[in-house]
Amino acid sequence: MAVPHHRHQASLESIFRVSSSPPLEASQRSQAHGRFQEILNHYEGTVPPNRQYKRPTLLRLMYYYASEGKSKDNMLRAFFDAIGLSIDENTSLNFSDKETEQRISDKLIGFADFLIDNFFLPLKASTKRTPQLSPAYLSAIERSQSGKPTFVGTSARLKSLQGDCLVRDRHRCVISRRFDIAEAAKRMRAKPSDARDDDDMPLVREFGSLEVAHILPHSLTKANANLLLDKPRAAALKILNMFDTDVAHLIEGQEIDRPRNAMTLTLDLHLVFDDFQIFFQPIEGSLNTYRIDTFLPHALLNNVLPVTRTLFVTDERTIEPPSPRLLAVHCAIAHILHLSAAGEYIDRILEDAAGSVVHADGSTALGLMVQLRLDGWWDGRVAG
Repeated sequence: MAVPHHRHQASLESIFRVSSSPPLEASQRSQAHGRFQEILNHYEGTVPPNRQYKRPTLLRLMYYYASEGKSKDNMLRAFFDAIGLSIDENTSLNFSDKETEQRISDKLIGFADFLIDNFFLPLKASTKRTPQLSPAYLSAIERSQSGKPTFVGTSARLKSLQGDCLVRDRHRCVISRRFDIAEAAKRMRAKPSDARDDDDMPLVREFGSLEVAHILPHSLTKANANLLLDKPRAAALKILNMFDTDVAHLIEGQEIDRPRNAMTLTLDLHLVFDDFQIFFQPIEGSLNTYRIDTFLPHALLNNVLPVTRTLFVTDERTIEPPSPRLLAVHCAIAHILHLSAAGEYIDRILEDAAGSVVHADGSTALGLMVQLRLDGWWDGRVAG
């Protein structure tokens, strides 16, 4: 399932090296992009092994969804560094030489697997927890039971976040527009014949249990016993910055629990959003307006999607709206997982690991999943 450690270490060093590099010159960028396309075009036609994902497609999509400028430059630098080629070289590759073809193929596979094992897999694994509790409550309970802070945050701040999101989002799910059932009950008890919503309209229908949903999950900034980020999370944040330079600063430390990284959703939509099966695409020219859709069959979500929504803001604008940058990164991750088949590949790994499955070829995800548990990404359960 995973590539050798030394190959991962080389890829990790590539990521850390390029993050502080200056922008590419226009001619240098054009040349590097052409060679990047040439290499991926050659290998993308190869059918992936059984139960695997499309590695060249994943790398192509990483570049496509990186924001313009330095992020795309960093993706090109990391790619050429990882496969052992100079970004400035302009000679055509001789793919007819089998040794050259195999050498580049091995390194390309290694780089893609590094991104899976150090970012996409941990990210999806961390959302597969038993769904009875929302992340805000789960975080607070875990802290109270361990005696040490598990996340860079406090239960008080998480409670404040939930309250801020409910106020900003007018006690409604930002997708379905269902009104919070707990708040509705309170208002109906106070005014049985004249209960009203936040827009002073009668409360008459479509209620649901609402939760605060983080756009990018708490797992990315989970601290160790010394309240520091460990190497796996430092690597994950470096990869996150490949989508949008320095976007990790928006969620570092206490920033993870700012309203810009959260919104109000019903329980079912929260679970699907956390699994990167729902995405928000901005409507050009319309502030805070998104086309929201899913990769799942629409009937599974009662045909609530696709839909176009303008996200709520407070009249005084004292509570910031969901960040367009963070929603764009979430959307990019969702599309990469779907279009490269990496999402299904990761789901199979998690299901096999939870069921202790050993395949006919003797392969198993055991070692990889043990590491995920040791690093605190996964609790050993798969929510169904």
